[in-house]
Amino acid sequence: MIAALRGGAGKTLVSTGLAAAFHRLKGLQVVPFKKGPDYIDAGWLRCAASHPCYNLDPYLMTPEKLLRSFVDRTHGADLALIEGNRGLYDGMDAQGTCSSAEVAKLLKAPVILVLDATKMTRTAAAMVLGCQIMDPNVRLRGVVLNRVAGGRHERVLKESIHKACGIPVVGVLPKDLGVVFPERHMGLVPVQEHACLQETLDTLAESMMRCVDVEALWRIAHAAEPLGRPADGGHERCGLDGAFGPVRIGVFQDRVFQFYYPENLEALEEAGAELVSIDSLVTAVLPEIDALYIGGGFPETHLSLLASNETLRTSIHKAVESGLPVYAECGGLMYLSRGIRSAEGYFPMVGVLPFSIAMGRTPQGHGYTLLQAVKETPFFPSGVVLRGHEFHYSRVIDAGEAVECAFRVQKGFGVLEGWDGVCYKNVLATYTHIHAVGCRSWATGMVNAAQRYRAGRHAAMRGEGFGASLPVGQSAV
Repeated sequence: MIAALRGGAGKTLVSTGLAAAFHRLKGLQVVPFKKGPDYIDAGWLRCAASHPCYNLDPYLMTPEKLLRSFVDRTHGADLALIEGNRGLYDGMDAQGTCSSAEVAKLLKAPVILVLDATKMTRTAAAMVLGCQIMDPNVRLRGVVLNRVAGGRHERVLKESIHKACGIPVVGVLPKDLGVVFPERHMGLVPVQEHACLQETLDTLAESMMRCVDVEALWRIAHAAEPLGRPADGGHERCGLDGAFGPVRIGVFQDRVFQFYYPENLEALEEAGAELVSIDSLVTAVLPEIDALYIGGGFPETHLSLLASNETLRTSIHKAVESGLPVYAECGGLMYLSRGIRSAEGYFPMVGVLPFSIAMGRTPQGHGYTLLQAVKETPFFPSGVVLRGHEFHYSRVIDAGEAVECAFRVQKGFGVLEGWDGVCYKNVLATYTHIHAVGCRSWATGMVNAAQRYRAGRHAAMRGEGFGASLPVGQSAV
């Protein structure tokens, strides 16, 4: 695990660079992970390792599910590399619940601490020593110094850490490393929008080989204790009707809508779905699908382009009115609204949800969520409790009619204060992001809704009537 004392110390730089170095220059199969709810850093790790980056989050998933996911997804790989989040011991409370340290202990992972050495010398040793003493069960095995001013600065830092802490400095990154990750309001610019992605990754890989003792890191990784795998009941799979074949679920995947956990897409396929990729900017009309999944992303940076694709917006509106099951998260909710207001003006969207969206300058909802369903939806039964997370700068405005929601918010903000999960016909739109490892019923709910819609369409084609086979929630609310 690559950890740090705080956010912004260089974890993503080091994690991405090491993944690129081990994979691109050493030829190893690296499976990257990101601790916590994150899409953008995970995208960089995915590209660096040429392998899906998975998430490990002890709030969203039980320890057994987290461990099982980690073991299954690293089977046969040469190296598992985990990027922590925030500071090593930063969690949800004073006990550090759900911190990177707790994940490292669960996985018995050796920890490499990235330390921003700006304007400090021996104090750096005190900070490393404090991390060692805080919890001796955390396997702190090395330090990477970041933003080091020069040779004298490096010598004092190394000697201080060696004498006080007894662990090696395995890397020294200079202040003028020459690699810059461009940032904007929600963190790094996503890989889908980076103009020089491959050149940046190549430069990062070469920098890590030059500045970090990758052979020492390889030995540290090999010394990690083996892990067992908790037993489970097997994968839950829907009972597909062979007469119709697998259901087809459309997924918006482009430079606008890019926030998808690979575990979610894999869970849909394991539940029996064929995924159909849709580009919100160039696709003219919806292909033949049985359900639609619109994840999060950055619609606010592509408003003019989204609005100009009027044929797709009209196609989605017609499909929703005919009962197509649609599950939308955050950016997907924004896209289904009447329109989005930003500093550049007002831009019409799909128009199936009875409100507009306004962009703010500060987060309107940020953090973990806890929801309870108070009504049945096409995807979840009433009473189910869901854990998720939200991070959005947008808010609902101009809700001129009653907006009925399925989820009572017990933690977080949601769509309207205290409520999330807007329902319209077979649409469920929410600001909360769900992770399939912690919520296995989500994928089966999606596939079941798609099955019912598919069966209804076939019944209508045979003249048996369409409405009887539609999912719950068919009438407008």
